[in-house]
Amino acid sequence: MFRKILIANRGEIACRIAKTAKRLGIRTVAVYSDADAAAPHVALCDAARHIGGPAPRDSYLNGPRIVAAARQSGAEAVHPGYGFLSENAEFAALCREAGLVFIGPPPSAIRAMGSKSQAKEIMGAAGVPLIPGYHGESQDPEILRRAAEEIGYPVLIKAAYGGGGRGMRVVERPAELSAALQSAKREAAAAFGNDRLLLEKYLSRPRHIELQVFADQQGSTLHLFERDCSVQRRHQKVLEEAPAPGMTAQRRRQMGEAAVAAARAVGYVGAGTVEFIVDSAGEFYFMEMNTRLQVEHPVTEMITGLDLVEWQLRIAAGEPLPLSQEQIALRGHAIEARVYAEDPGRDFLPATGRLDHLRFPEASPHVRVDAGVREGDAITVHYDPMIAKLIVWDEDRDAALRRLRGALAEFQVAGLVTNLPFLAAVAAHPAFAEAHRETGGLDTGLIDRHRDELIPLPRPADDSVLALAALSELLRVDREVAAHAARSGDPTSPWHYRDGWRLNQDHCHALQFKDGEQIRRVTAHFRRNGYLLELPESTVEAAGELDEAGRLTATLGGAVARATVVRRGGEITVIGADGCHALTLHNPWQQSMEEEDLGSGLLAPMPGTVIRVGVAAGELVEKGAPLMVLEAMKMEHTLRAPADGRVTEIFFAAGEQVAEGAQLLAFEAEAKP
Repeated sequence: MFRKILIANRGEIACRIAKTAKRLGIRTVAVYSDADAAAPHVALCDAARHIGGPAPRDSYLNGPRIVAAARQSGAEAVHPGYGFLSENAEFAALCREAGLVFIGPPPSAIRAMGSKSQAKEIMGAAGVPLIPGYHGESQDPEILRRAAEEIGYPVLIKAAYGGGGRGMRVVERPAELSAALQSAKREAAAAFGNDRLLLEKYLSRPRHIELQVFADQQGSTLHLFERDCSVQRRHQKVLEEAPAPGMTAQRRRQMGEAAVAAARAVGYVGAGTVEFIVDSAGEFYFMEMNTRLQVEHPVTEMITGLDLVEWQLRIAAGEPLPLSQEQIALRGHAIEARVYAEDPGRDFLPATGRLDHLRFPEASPHVRVDAGVREGDAITVHYDPMIAKLIVWDEDRDAALRRLRGALAEFQVAGLVTNLPFLAAVAAHPAFAEAHRETGGLDTGLIDRHRDELIPLPRPADDSVLALAALSELLRVDREVAAHAARSGDPTSPWHYRDGWRLNQDHCHALQFKDGEQIRRVTAHFRRNGYLLELPESTVEAAGELDEAGRLTATLGGAVARATVVRRGGEITVIGADGCHALTLHNPWQQSMEEEDLGSGLLAPMPGTVIRVGVAAGELVEKGAPLMVLEAMKMEHTLRAPADGRVTEIFFAAGEQVAEGAQLLAFEAEAKP
């Protein structure tokens, strides 16, 4: 076994690898960019090496620099994690040339599976079922157009050298093909350094089922059952579970045999995932093979009781597979939810900002959290906006779902927008919850089909939220007054009284909160044992206790309520049983930016890079017309005209960086007749 390894990655997967290595007595070396000098994965490893600037191309994608760091550190092997260079054949070869063991498959297998078109040819020859499509070399638009016509619409555009939904587009009609090809090429080039595309028949309401495979250097190959990854947004996974709902023993055997055949066809070694698309009739077709550990590997670990990172390390060190296919048992059901800093209500736009408050559910044999961030860390534009992976396990799917809902309710984040409410809505929705009892309920279109139910319009804070916010603020001020009185030379001064006393004034205090675009007023009348709160829709007696961590225990009209209230400046976030609600203490004498006349224009919804400007100054456009394309966190986001009108001025050109909220162009809406 290795004495020391270098982990060529960051975030939660770097932490995950380091924990297993530490358990096995293997010393670890972290690498870090300028943005990650104080990151958890750096602190968790035994040593660390700086490898460059915050942009991935200057650090985590710089293979020669990482290899140099490994050699200088005395590491014997390099674990690439997932993402970045994990499926880069040249990096794997570079490690081997430097005398380092690459903890992954041989470069030849990565190359074979790295090209989706070449992979399809190999799989076809190995007898693995394939979906109809175009996997040829030519990228001539006319050839692609004719191929799409032959396949039949709708067609799916895919990046030939990538995954994760990047470079992927669904094209419903011939008129949409040209623009979709251009956009997919740009995104593929930015994410994978290669803009080659392929086309496939787009299946309506398919399921996405993948099998975990392992192979050793002695020639043995096996699978560790399947995972269902059908719940997706923007072609990226949101929830993953194992085993797949409704999977029969016969179908599991058939898919397992196909997955093992796929791995053997390319001389595979190590951990990999063979992904299949399954149609409504249950027929399955090869999609791609990921030549690395997957983000969702923990659900396989939960149902098998195995440590897949340990298997990777042992196989890379030359050991045979620890178990045979017959010795691997499937027990219970596991589900993983990816907690992201993103706004589901804005088409899942990535969010950036500081994690002002972060609390994970309590870990247990039923609940696991894999994270690479801590409270106070920043989610930046440079890297994936994942906060953590929440994994739950229980004896069956119903019990696992109950665990998931409970753990999501305990997960607390304040400081930036997250997908936690969305995840809770999916976990509770009948289409997902009843998937193992119904056929046809679970497929990759589930989120889009139920979008209005899963992503409801924002609702104003109700009286209970306002009461908790007001009470926490009153108790906070009360505590500060008490502390000030204790420090004062005259603690008996009436100005230090904590009962609302004010000279020539009633014993009350008015609070105003900004809730979205609304101003909500709460008047607090001081009482001997608490407050009488006049709320927008009711009046309630309130009392409570607030500790230094923001945990509030309140009595509202005789009912006990508990919440965590996070205050940063004037921002107040109430995290309670009904979810998370952000408010701002409002000062009516200070004009906010929202009240200023900034003119009519299009603002950047997040920091990023302008990829394309699709209009010219002075051009007339219709509502919904594409105006600009931004790239952030390796994904493209098209900004469209909010109404019929004229673009009067453009402030940024292609290739320029923009900050969130920056005005991109000036726009005059057409006057209504």
